[in-house]
Amino acid sequence: MVVWEFFVNNILTKPQYMVGLIVLVGYLLLRKPWYDTVGGTLKAIVGYMILSTGSSGLINTIKPILYGLGDRFGLQAAIIDPYNGQNAVQAGVDAGNPIVGGSAFSQVMILMAIAFVANLILVRLNRITKLRSVFTTGNVQIQQASTAFWLILFALPALRGQTTVTLIIMAVVLGLYWAVGTNLLVGYAQELTDGAGFSLAHQQMFGVFVSTWLADKMGKADRKKAEQNPNRKQSVFDKKLEDIELPGWMQLFNDNMVCTSLLMLIFFGVILAILGKNYIVGLELMKETDSFFFYVFGTALSFAANLAILQLGVRTMVAELTVSFKGISDKLLPSAVPGVDCAVSFSFGSPNAVTVGFLAGAIGEIIAILVLIFAGSPTIIIAGFIPMFFDNATIAVFANSKGGFKAAVIFPFISGLLQVFGSAAIATWVGLAEYGGYLGMWDWAVVWPIFTVIMKFAGFIGLAIVIIFLIAIPQLQYMKDPEHYFLEVDDYEEYKKQKGIETTY
Repeated sequence: MVVWEFFVNNILTKPQYMVGLIVLVGYLLLRKPWYDTVGGTLKAIVGYMILSTGSSGLINTIKPILYGLGDRFGLQAAIIDPYNGQNAVQAGVDAGNPIVGGSAFSQVMILMAIAFVANLILVRLNRITKLRSVFTTGNVQIQQASTAFWLILFALPALRGQTTVTLIIMAVVLGLYWAVGTNLLVGYAQELTDGAGFSLAHQQMFGVFVSTWLADKMGKADRKKAEQNPNRKQSVFDKKLEDIELPGWMQLFNDNMVCTSLLMLIFFGVILAILGKNYIVGLELMKETDSFFFYVFGTALSFAANLAILQLGVRTMVAELTVSFKGISDKLLPSAVPGVDCAVSFSFGSPNAVTVGFLAGAIGEIIAILVLIFAGSPTIIIAGFIPMFFDNATIAVFANSKGGFKAAVIFPFISGLLQVFGSAAIATWVGLAEYGGYLGMWDWAVVWPIFTVIMKFAGFIGLAIVIIFLIAIPQLQYMKDPEHYFLEVDDYEEYKKQKGIETTY
């Protein structure tokens, strides 16, 4: 445990060093010269640090503004945010909540260890399991292990006090979820990035898959209509964002940085106008003598600046990760790719999809919160920036690649509704709302609540149903195209050639 805790605290939960370790091991297995190995490892670490700088800049700028809405109107609410969710579980454990009994939070670390090993074993046995992706985002793993720990003990109270059995059962479910969720997106990620060799390992893997699958159906239906009626003029909403040609002055929006700045100026302008200058001064976000207009203006532009920084980090990191993981795939984990932070997808496809998805999701969340307030819900949700941005922007990037502008708006909007309604329901039911937070991202507002309901009302039979469901998913994926299933990650160029796919990115 001492070795494991050192690894967790210093590498696994520090994604920049986890990515660096992957690149280092990969280059060593490829027997690259020492200077290429050192250089590639450092570039990967720095690339992820640049990504994190942009990501943290976005969160630190926007989070107090969003939280301020709840405080401004005196709402006693649960915040949907992965860090608040983790803290809520910790608070429940510290308070001796009967759901977790006498559990110690250190058990979450052990759960994370066993689940991570389970993920590796499942991928190593991929000729049987059909799983091709390793979940490497350690900071996300600890958040998910915390919430899964609470939900499973709530659903299966017979496990309380049975430490070893409990942790093994939890690890099987969580390890399967990590392996299956990131494997779901291997094909879509390869297509989006033209074979960059990674999948997503985050909090909305099932959400991105379902949205992209539906967007693909939508796109095919639109293309079929166009073939049947070639004279029909294609709507701007049917096109991909990158294919839209705006007339006259609207060409301003073709530039991602300008588009993001202008749209965020409107979005944050409305929110900050509601909060008022005096409230912002009270939060010490600006001085009394500062211009309120320029504070709003600077907030909007800082969003665009941090997004550009994030995308630079992605480009720097992905280049090294793609090359180096070939060594790991060849020697240790055949036919496998790494699952990485969802933000890595932001540098592929249309850059404007990120902004469109964020705004559409935000509108969905705000509408859902108003419904909860007017309906007298026992739990009111405050929208956290991380679910609002990272879930919905990622969904939009993938949905746009399949279904165009229309899909990039519709599915993040639906996601915003689901995040709020699903989180309010599950956080109230399992008792996490009283501790002020819930993880709240797509999979944990939709998929895990469903798992919890099944296990709660069907007991250990429900547990078996959840496990069988997860095991079956990659088998069904494999059955759709067994001839090319592993080729998709082994040699994407050959895969495209055999499938007759043209490079679109």
